[in-house]
Amino acid sequence: MTDQDSIRFTIGQRIVLSVVPRIVWALLWVVGLTWRFEVIAEDGVIPVVFGEKAGPEIYCFWHQCVLPCTLYFRRSGAVILISRSFDGELITRILRMFGFDAVRGSSSRGAREGLLGLKSVIETGRTAIFTADGPRGPIYETKMGPIKLAQTTGAPIGAFHLQPEHAWTLSSWDRFLVPKPFTRIIVSWAQWTRVPSDLPAVQFETKRQELNNAVERARLRALAHLGQQAS
Repeated sequence: MTDQDSIRFTIGQRIVLSVVPRIVWALLWVVGLTWRFEVIAEDGVIPVVFGEKAGPEIYCFWHQCVLPCTLYFRRSGAVILISRSFDGELITRILRMFGFDAVRGSSSRGAREGLLGLKSVIETGRTAIFTADGPRGPIYETKMGPIKLAQTTGAPIGAFHLQPEHAWTLSSWDRFLVPKPFTRIIVSWAQWTRVPSDLPAVQFETKRQELNNAVERARLRALAHLGQQAS
């Protein structure tokens, strides 16, 4: 714990940060060993499969499937953008125990610094990850960050969704999914989004909507594969 952490967080928060990540890591690791992943993809899309080291790419998914994504991509060496908040610090410490790294910032706080950090990630050959509608929503609506990063780096944006067949759904803004033990989880990939380096800023919204549609298609396709209704 650094002096900066001591000033930034209360004593109660520091206790939580010291204890909770280890508990969550242990529980998620044990339960995650029982999950069965099944990969599907739109025509022409080559998905990133479990265990592969990811390259200089950008990944986007909805905030609700953070838990299964943590297990599925734990060997990817990816770096995720996480907000500068207490919740963000908690998530960062948990993800680092699974082999991820983090750049701090969000669409509302430290956005510029976060994007510069992820630009460096791409330039060193690693993968940058966005929870596309995080950290506070609205649900199923991507932010502009992935488009700006793709435009400055030339990295393609992969859109996917992980949908458990059986899960607890929390009453949070994102309808956060907690997969049940021994469940099947569909890893659904949609078409990649590519942003030209010379794309005018006035056309960023069109690309953002293209990415939004891709992530949502991945979710809906996973639900259809399981015979479930979209909510």
